[in-house]
Amino acid sequence: MDKKIRIGALISGSGTNLQAIIDSCESGKINGDITFVGSDNPEASGLERSSKHGIPTFVVDYKPIIQSYKQNPDSVKIPDDFDLDDIITKQHLSSEDTPQEKVKSFLITRAVAEAKLINKMKPYPFDLLVLAGFMRNLTPYFIDRVNTDRANPRIMNIHPALLPSFPGVDGYGDTFRYGCKVGGCTVHFIDYGEDSGPIIGQKAFQITSNDTLDTIKEKGLKLEWELYPECIEHFARGRLQTVRMSYELKNGKKIERTVVKIL
Repeated sequence: MDKKIRIGALISGSGTNLQAIIDSCESGKINGDITFVGSDNPEASGLERSSKHGIPTFVVDYKPIIQSYKQNPDSVKIPDDFDLDDIITKQHLSSEDTPQEKVKSFLITRAVAEAKLINKMKPYPFDLLVLAGFMRNLTPYFIDRVNTDRANPRIMNIHPALLPSFPGVDGYGDTFRYGCKVGGCTVHFIDYGEDSGPIIGQKAFQITSNDTLDTIKEKGLKLEWELYPECIEHFARGRLQTVRMSYELKNGKKIERTVVKIL
């Protein structure tokens, strides 16, 4: 048997995907163990799920940090290794027309919180970090300190839509309101944008005229609970390989993308 991987998890809510991962680890479907569960929400019920399985938990509450910065920016201690100009250059979370002061406020407060997350994670070495309903965008400050080898990303996320369509916080809702005939979910690696990282796997379901937003979410969640453990197991077995690909568009412009191959 190959050595089990160590999995860290971040959540914000009930942790249903987390439960699917826990169950898959305990049953042997995933060759790994969850070493910690962290959250930005002290009330996240997924923390209780984790404790029932003997998994260490911690919380870094973003809200007081954001409120303190709004009231008095000098009251917030910025990490010593934080480079605002570098982070602004790398990040793709805000549009070009977003006011610079808003971008600065966002990146500073998130880095303060992310530094606390990193400090909380230090006692629990991990091979893979999974976002299981973690409702905070991660900035380059955090990503670069976890993905120390750029060729081997190790932050994985699940999204409730068939990316690249409908990134953002309400994938199933956006799918439903657009009138799509097919919905689904996507597991991908995190990059510097919002739900824009290289795709690892997807599952799809049909949407009928009788479906409601609730039934679409129900269909999607069932597939999420299958897909996420499958993709984590590919990682655990060393089956995922990221490759940089170049493409030429019809207008002659060349673009590069990172894709994931399953070996």
